[in-house]
Amino acid sequence: MTVHLGPLLVEAEDPAAVTRFWEAALGAAACRRHLVIRPQQRAKVVKNRVHVDVYVHDVASLLALGAHVLAEYPLERRATLADVEGNEFCAFIDPDRSEAEPPAEVFAVCTDSDRPEELAAWWAALLGADIGPGTDGTMRWLYGSAGRPELIWKFVRVHDERVVPNRWQWSVAAGFEELVGAGASAAGDVLVDPDGNEVSAPGRVSSAG
Repeated sequence: MTVHLGPLLVEAEDPAAVTRFWEAALGAAACRRHLVIRPQQRAKVVKNRVHVDVYVHDVASLLALGAHVLAEYPLERRATLADVEGNEFCAFIDPDRSEAEPPAEVFAVCTDSDRPEELAAWWAALLGADIGPGTDGTMRWLYGSAGRPELIWKFVRVHDERVVPNRWQWSVAAGFEELVGAGASAAGDVLVDPDGNEVSAPGRVSSAG
């Protein structure tokens, strides 16, 4: 069985407020498909190591919902924004996108790593995904991942040390045993991949032998 990705699990101090923002930004149905927002286990203290990339007609539509700008890259037609609780995400401007649609559309999920090529290859084998080059030409972007074939999974090169568990984390809808067999460690319904990223299997408890 191929591992199948589920939605991202998102910790929030005020889940209702974060849900309102993302439902307004993505539309309620798309929000439910991509995100499960739940009460936080610990406060946000550092930049999230997992975030989404979205297409937008313009950044102003998201600012009107309560987002704020962290950085702008005018020549690249993109901006790094934060939602109402400071969760970082990247907005890529598509001037052809209709203003009548929900303001944003998720097209990628990014995961920070100090060894992105290695981690991309590990996940690609489990997800039946194709590996393509990132912006620097190295093979670290996944396409056609089982469960989320419409999304690009970008492994982003960073050198900062992981200090807390991920507040945004993947879930898996199938393939728990395959992940454990490939080397993921497990405790209850939470797995940890070779780079320390938590992956939840909601409702699934396994000793993982």
